[in-house]
Amino acid sequence: MWLPYGRGKLQVDLPAAARPTVLSAPNASPIADPDDAVRRCLHEPVGSPGLPELAAGRKSACIVICDITRPVPNHLFLAPMIKILLDCGMPRSEITILVATGLHRPNLGAELAELIGDPWVLDNVEVVNHDARDVADLVDLGVTPTRGTPIHLNRRFVEADLRIVTGLVEPHFMAGWSGGRKVIAPGIAGHQTIRTFHSHRFMADPLATQCNLDGNPLHEDQLDIVRAVGEVYALNTVIDDERRLLDVFFGDVLQSHADAVTAAARTSTISAERRFRTVLTSSAGYPLDKTYYQTIKGMVTPLDILEPGGTLLIASECSEGLGSPEFVAAQRELIARGADAFLDHLSTKQMADIDEWQSQMLLRSQRMVRIQLYSTGLSAEQQKLTGVEVIDDLGQGISDSLRRSGDDSLAIIPDGPYLIPRLAPQEHQSHS
Repeated sequence: MWLPYGRGKLQVDLPAAARPTVLSAPNASPIADPDDAVRRCLHEPVGSPGLPELAAGRKSACIVICDITRPVPNHLFLAPMIKILLDCGMPRSEITILVATGLHRPNLGAELAELIGDPWVLDNVEVVNHDARDVADLVDLGVTPTRGTPIHLNRRFVEADLRIVTGLVEPHFMAGWSGGRKVIAPGIAGHQTIRTFHSHRFMADPLATQCNLDGNPLHEDQLDIVRAVGEVYALNTVIDDERRLLDVFFGDVLQSHADAVTAAARTSTISAERRFRTVLTSSAGYPLDKTYYQTIKGMVTPLDILEPGGTLLIASECSEGLGSPEFVAAQRELIARGADAFLDHLSTKQMADIDEWQSQMLLRSQRMVRIQLYSTGLSAEQQKLTGVEVIDDLGQGISDSLRRSGDDSLAIIPDGPYLIPRLAPQEHQSHS
């Protein structure tokens, strides 16, 4: 087997007796002419006028893009969007691209050039990284009506005459689906907004899970935040496992996102007829496997098809180590306190400390299954802070798991958190 790993592939030698079931995305044909698809969607949107009509008479624009952790095909749509704005008479000095870093680090230099994907864009408009900690650069829009989440958003975005968010729609293990409203919050929100979203009461809600929007508290608060902002438009993309464009939608932020979710669900979810005691997966390679922090997503998404007490083996390069200093601190605290005391501590907080929510999500998996991590990017000290078992041979790990379980069958999910396996309904009923 070959798994995505860093910028390449990792060979995994399966035991001779293993009976693998490979779960891959349903076949979908990439768009033959992505440039034409982008042009058409900008002129024939859903739920709004076309971009030329929207831009007419506007004095400024802010286009929000995801940060480097998401493989969004920015090279396909940023230049066409900006050229339309310029053709409509908007001064290039009044066009800003805002990188939705959330509480992640800024994207700079060669990394920023890779993220933008088109030198013309960098040469012609200003590109700015959002800073969730810069209070002076935030606008206070009150609180959400149901849960009282503070609404602090980037000033450049709120005060722009034309507001556009862009992104990738894929399963998200808490917000249901990425893209659309999520690019605003937490993408360009202040640290108080983000830390409230990531607090224990949101994370522990059973409806805050992958591929679910109904009753999902994060999604509902995100919709309230969009309403507080007012007029917002979005360009949402759907890609395949080779990062090729499958669908693109432009228009009203809510409607274009809903259409993209429908499209993404066709290629990012798959039904499995049974549970497995051994599952092999990855963190989907670069850019998601740059840190252990992001790797935890791949530890949560396969849980529906894992037998409790089974083994989840995951490959992630972690070329940038564990993640932020705040996440490292959270992992130290988790290990020092123990799982129960750590969760009790989190439950007392109105706002989570930065990045500790990911340690909480790790426990969702740890309490159900045995986790084994293969990574070549972590030092011995960093390995201790993962809180999971780090192994140096995936093949041996698989062999050991099959022997422990007394079952030679295993599921393999090459693309990690980008593909969500769901247990077939009849199996759910038999386990209820």
